[in-house]
Amino acid sequence: MTHTPGNGQRLDEQAVLLVAGLADLAVSAVSSAAGTVQHLLRRSDGPELARDAQQDLMARGRIALDRLAAPPAHLEVLAQSAVAGRAAPGGDV
Repeated sequence: MTHTPGNGQRLDEQAVLLVAGLADLAVSAVSSAAGTVQHLLRRSDGPELARDAQQDLMARGRIALDRLAAPPAHLEVLAQSAVAGRAAPGGDV
Protein backbone atom coordinates (compact mmCIF):
# COMPACT_ATOMS: atom_id res chain seq x y z
CA MET A 1 0.00 0.00 0.00
CA THR A 2 1.43 3.37 -1.05
CA HIS A 3 0.66 6.41 1.05
CA THR A 4 -1.03 9.18 -0.94
CA PRO A 5 -0.98 12.71 0.52
CA GLY A 6 -3.91 15.08 0.19
CA ASN A 7 -2.87 16.37 -3.26
CA GLY A 8 -3.19 12.92 -4.88
CA GLN A 9 0.53 12.33 -5.53
CA ARG A 10 2.49 9.47 -4.06
CA LEU A 11 5.45 10.24 -1.82
CA ASP A 12 7.95 8.89 -4.36
CA GLU A 13 6.44 11.12 -7.06
CA GLN A 14 6.72 14.10 -4.74
CA ALA A 15 10.35 13.25 -3.99
CA VAL A 16 11.19 13.03 -7.70
CA LEU A 17 9.47 16.34 -8.39
CA LEU A 18 11.26 17.96 -5.46
CA VAL A 19 14.68 16.73 -6.62
CA ALA A 20 13.96 17.81 -10.20
CA GLY A 21 12.92 21.26 -9.00
CA LEU A 22 16.06 21.63 -6.89
CA ALA A 23 18.25 20.49 -9.81
CA ASP A 24 16.57 23.02 -12.11
CA LEU A 25 17.11 25.76 -9.54
CA ALA A 26 20.79 24.80 -9.19
CA VAL A 27 21.33 24.82 -12.97
CA SER A 28 19.64 28.19 -13.23
CA ALA A 29 21.79 29.63 -10.44
CA VAL A 30 25.00 28.25 -11.96
CA SER A 31 24.21 29.62 -15.41
CA SER A 32 23.35 33.00 -13.92
CA ALA A 33 26.60 33.01 -11.95
CA ALA A 34 28.56 32.06 -15.08
CA GLY A 35 27.02 34.97 -16.96
CA THR A 36 27.91 37.32 -14.13
CA VAL A 37 31.51 36.06 -14.06
CA GLN A 38 31.82 36.56 -17.82
CA HIS A 39 30.53 40.10 -17.45
CA LEU A 40 32.96 40.84 -14.63
CA LEU A 41 35.92 39.45 -16.58
CA ARG A 42 35.18 41.88 -19.43
CA ARG A 43 35.39 44.91 -17.14
CA SER A 44 38.55 46.99 -17.21
CA ASP A 45 38.52 47.58 -13.46
CA GLY A 46 38.72 43.84 -12.67
CA PRO A 47 41.65 43.94 -10.23
CA GLU A 48 40.12 46.78 -8.23
CA LEU A 49 36.77 45.01 -8.24
CA ALA A 50 38.38 41.78 -7.01
CA ARG A 51 40.24 43.66 -4.24
CA ASP A 52 37.02 45.36 -3.13
CA ALA A 53 35.19 42.02 -3.15
CA GLN A 54 37.95 40.45 -1.04
CA GLN A 55 37.82 43.29 1.48
CA ASP A 56 34.04 43.06 1.62
CA LEU A 57 34.13 39.30 2.21
CA MET A 58 36.76 39.70 4.94
CA ALA A 59 34.65 42.37 6.65
CA ARG A 60 31.56 40.15 6.45
CA GLY A 61 33.57 37.26 7.90
CA ARG A 62 34.79 39.44 10.76
CA ILE A 63 31.24 40.55 11.51
CA ALA A 64 29.98 36.97 11.42
CA LEU A 65 32.72 35.78 13.77
CA ASP A 66 32.15 38.70 16.12
CA ARG A 67 28.45 37.88 16.19
CA LEU A 68 29.17 34.28 17.19
CA ALA A 69 31.98 34.98 19.66
CA ALA A 70 31.32 35.61 23.31
CA PRO A 71 32.29 39.09 24.51
CA PRO A 72 35.43 39.27 26.64
CA ALA A 73 34.99 39.14 30.39
CA HIS A 74 34.72 42.62 31.89
CA LEU A 75 37.28 42.00 34.65
CA GLU A 76 39.73 40.51 32.14
CA VAL A 77 39.52 43.67 30.03
CA LEU A 78 40.14 45.83 33.13
CA ALA A 79 43.12 43.69 34.16
CA GLN A 80 44.68 43.90 30.70
CA SER A 81 44.17 47.66 30.70
CA ALA A 82 45.86 47.97 34.10
CA VAL A 83 48.82 45.86 32.98
CA ALA A 84 49.19 47.91 29.80
CA GLY A 85 49.04 51.14 31.82
CA ARG A 86 51.80 49.98 34.16
CA ALA A 87 53.97 48.83 31.28
CA ALA A 88 53.77 52.24 29.58
CA PRO A 89 56.74 54.56 30.23
CA GLY A 90 56.11 56.59 33.38
CA GLY A 91 52.71 55.01 33.72
CA ASP A 92 51.41 53.98 37.08
CA VAL A 93 47.69 53.58 37.01
